[in-house]
Amino acid sequence: MSQGLTPPGIPPGNLPGRPPGAELEQEQPQRIYLVSYPKIVFTYPTLLVAIFAGIIMAFAGPEPTHRTNLVSALFMGVFVVNLVVFAFDFPRTTSLTLFFFLAAIVMGVFLIFRVSDQILPWLSKIFNMYDPHANATFFFSIAGALGAVFLAVLINVQFDYWEVTPNELLHHHGILSNLERYSSPNLKIDMEINDVFEYFLLRSGRLILHPSSEPRAIVLENVMNIKFKESQLTKMLGALQVQVRAAPRSETSIAT
Repeated sequence: MSQGLTPPGIPPGNLPGRPPGAELEQEQPQRIYLVSYPKIVFTYPTLLVAIFAGIIMAFAGPEPTHRTNLVSALFMGVFVVNLVVFAFDFPRTTSLTLFFFLAAIVMGVFLIFRVSDQILPWLSKIFNMYDPHANATFFFSIAGALGAVFLAVLINVQFDYWEVTPNELLHHHGILSNLERYSSPNLKIDMEINDVFEYFLLRSGRLILHPSSEPRAIVLENVMNIKFKESQLTKMLGALQVQVRAAPRSETSIAT
């Protein structure tokens, strides 16, 4: 028989000399890390636009022009959208689509009346009164401040995160690496995506962990790649349940 071929009548994963569940143990993750991030991470579009605007202003010169005013208006638009993310939740895709539709209409009308003064001159005059302008120092200052906050967040999460193993749920927190242990078997997991906007930005959502030994649930907000994390947790805990249920059967067969 050629090496590497499965003998007839024996399903893959049940080769002689290979213990049952070996394939399952290889597929399931051994440990999963869960990190809860603050909402400030959703302002990364403002950070990127601030860097872009700062570069444009650095090459545009000190005198304001039509192009520099449009760049400043673009920054203000992205900044306002980020504020909306903080202020409201968009639980459904339709609400997010409606928001983008209204925002596109407002920006389109603003640009049309700024470019052409012949369309409703009185309304164009009102729009022309809004003349935002900021220099490169301002935009780079915004980008630097946000960048410093993001760096502080990345450092902070190194000292506050959760680790899930097939046997335990571990909470690492504090500079001295304080550790809290919970029982991982029979762990119930709920996933919630309350804001489509936040999921769109960072694939984030809420994970609710219900350890069997704790009366209160553990709520982790803004977990990135939440669907992937949830699938990994389900795979790990599901494999653990299969192994626990299969053990009494094997003992019964041996006794027989």
